[in-house]
Amino acid sequence: MPPKPARSDAYPWSQKPGWFHALAAIPWRLIFWFTMRIRTHGVEHTRVDGGALIAVSHLSHLDPIVVSAVVRRKISWVSRKEFYQQWFMRFVLQHGGAFQVDRRGNALPTIREGLKRLKSGEMVGIFPEGEVVGGAESVLYGAAIKRGVCLLSAHSGRPIIPVVVLGANRLAHLEPWLPAKRGRLWLYVGEPIPARESGKGRHGRAAFAREIERTFVRLHAEARHHFTDLPACPHLLENAKLTPTDRNPSANPGFPILPTHIEP
Repeated sequence: MPPKPARSDAYPWSQKPGWFHALAAIPWRLIFWFTMRIRTHGVEHTRVDGGALIAVSHLSHLDPIVVSAVVRRKISWVSRKEFYQQWFMRFVLQHGGAFQVDRRGNALPTIREGLKRLKSGEMVGIFPEGEVVGGAESVLYGAAIKRGVCLLSAHSGRPIIPVVVLGANRLAHLEPWLPAKRGRLWLYVGEPIPARESGKGRHGRAAFAREIERTFVRLHAEARHHFTDLPACPHLLENAKLTPTDRNPSANPGFPILPTHIEP
């Protein structure tokens, strides 16, 4: 029997991804194999040594499943507290290696847990937008991100791997899940963004966030150029002139409460 994954001492209870994570990924990979045409680019960028943050655009609640099915490393996802209210989801998330964030409360326990996992060599998955968004509100079109991803990278010294997932928001009905590969997904992975020491401070964190925002806009454009079978997107032309510097970074301060000093 495989060894039981180490239990975290963070509150609330969480468990590092182990055999349950690997077991849960198998059926999803089989389902995607039989039903989806998944096109990828740059997945080799996820094969980094040691801890890393994998930052993913968030157009669908299926995004973490898609990324976990494609990326071979186990990912410890940062998950919203609301998803833990139902017992089945709580069991899956806790035993699958996720750890929660309270977006309306104190995020310090989440930050400490994230830093601990990064420094122990884990890959931590995070959605910089903080929730599922679409259209002009997406980071893919220049919208501002939360600052938590910058804080975690700066204090851990670990890189951020940006990932653009397209198509998962079109899987809300039955037809894409039928055999014969009717569903279509696209996953475009950028080169790791090195940690910025300046990101430990408020102004440096804002500059770091703008760098990440520009990276997502660029990767989205590259994905549309690389994947010639992507459907047309009306927001692309509508928001083509938007840049992250046109936004007010103070409107998206990041985690609900950001400490000025971290003790890992």
